[in-house]
Amino acid sequence: MRKIPATMASQHPDHASKPFWHPKEFISSRSEITELVLTYKELGVDEYKWDWEGKFVDESVVEHLLSEHFDFFKKAPLGKEKFLTFRLPNPKVETEFRLTRAFMVILGSSALAKKVKLHSPPLFEVILPMTESASEMISVQEAFVELTTLKHPLHKLDNDSLKHLEIIPLFEQVDTIIHSDNILRDYLTLSKLQFGKKPKYLRPYVARSDPALNSGIVPTVLAIKIALSRYLDFEKESGIKLYPIIGSASLPFRGGLSPRTAYEFMDLYTGIRTVLLQSAFRYDFKKEDVIKAINLINTQLHTRNTVKITRKDELILRQLIPIFELYYRKTIEGIADNINYIAKFVPQRRERVQHVGLFGYSRGLGRVKLPRAISFTASLYSLGVPPELIGTGRALLAIKKIGSLSILEKYYPQLISDLTKAGKYLNKNNLKKLSSTSSYWQEIQTDIADIERIFKIELRPQAQEEKEHHKLSEKLMHFYTNTKIIPHLIENSAIMRKSLG
Repeated sequence: MRKIPATMASQHPDHASKPFWHPKEFISSRSEITELVLTYKELGVDEYKWDWEGKFVDESVVEHLLSEHFDFFKKAPLGKEKFLTFRLPNPKVETEFRLTRAFMVILGSSALAKKVKLHSPPLFEVILPMTESASEMISVQEAFVELTTLKHPLHKLDNDSLKHLEIIPLFEQVDTIIHSDNILRDYLTLSKLQFGKKPKYLRPYVARSDPALNSGIVPTVLAIKIALSRYLDFEKESGIKLYPIIGSASLPFRGGLSPRTAYEFMDLYTGIRTVLLQSAFRYDFKKEDVIKAINLINTQLHTRNTVKITRKDELILRQLIPIFELYYRKTIEGIADNINYIAKFVPQRRERVQHVGLFGYSRGLGRVKLPRAISFTASLYSLGVPPELIGTGRALLAIKKIGSLSILEKYYPQLISDLTKAGKYLNKNNLKKLSSTSSYWQEIQTDIADIERIFKIELRPQAQEEKEHHKLSEKLMHFYTNTKIIPHLIENSAIMRKSLG
């Protein structure tokens, strides 16, 4: 059985500070080869996600690695000890030529590794974002197989070259995550029909940021817990082992995994076998603390057993999800103009493909368009109104009235902790000013009051850095129309909270 990495680094541009290896905050695509190698060598991460979906990437990545760091990969072979996993563009929403280019790199890398007598294939597994059906997974595999059958004197493949690509389905919406076990069942059936065999294992990947952006923090956590529980039944029925992956960022809204919260995170998402370590995790904390946390995850993540949710409890949890979604979505739609305005000033950290027009897609919620999850989260935190709190108080009050609060706390025991952490960056003065402009901001005031009353806590800054963040968010409100000052305030506040968004 192949090694399953416990940690996977990604290129998500959510860091506030300079990387330990780089002279500036912005990381160009040319610098990412250096980043990749140092992530393996110095941080101890075993897998790196190479994003073909939303970024400009170096297509000669494997050639660079094997030619410039041959001795390292001879000792830690790519595809055996260290892993490079492409996140493909999904053909249903992005241009297909990027997909074909990624395939050619995978095939070429296989031949190159063999030529220099290193482990082959170095790349054999890819992530398919926005997976919503088994047929999408099969289609990508079929396209790869067809490419390997091309015959031409200038396109030579050995008989033992890579012929089959393993797919990691990435599930990005709450309802899709909940029912992802059914997609996996369909995939087993289709795989048997199309390829004459079933996979030896699967690595279902549950997103954490995009479902939160679309549905809020509580529905996202509950959906993932339900999915992990259902995966237990899938394994028993199919006899196929699952190694779930979770997308995770530092702030609670986008996952709540930082070097300071590794134990808490592993205890919440028991059953997860690979966690994503985004840029903020790696660069906004002391390097020695980062290495220590990575070692902890590498050695202990696999020891946490999945929490089984009874059918009765799952039914109740699924009834709670739309209550939270309703309050969250209604308010977010109402304040979207403010979010989009601030998002324009969030500093860029990497070379991203624009997700509008020719090269991609945009995010949306109901009748409005929203920025990507990092800019979305950065905007609200910079205003002093963390998104974890939006809609949550009113929903908590509603489920308390129907007697379901205890079951929520049973399966989301870190809820109070997450809300308290977010609440340390709340600026009630800003919220009061915003509330004078719209009833939607007044709804968030109600959320704050309900959370504090129900859990008997006070949401406010406590540590010195949190108080500094409070001052910066007040300055942002004061200079709301000053387009020259806003980016600096956003960046400085991000440094205080140790994450851009």
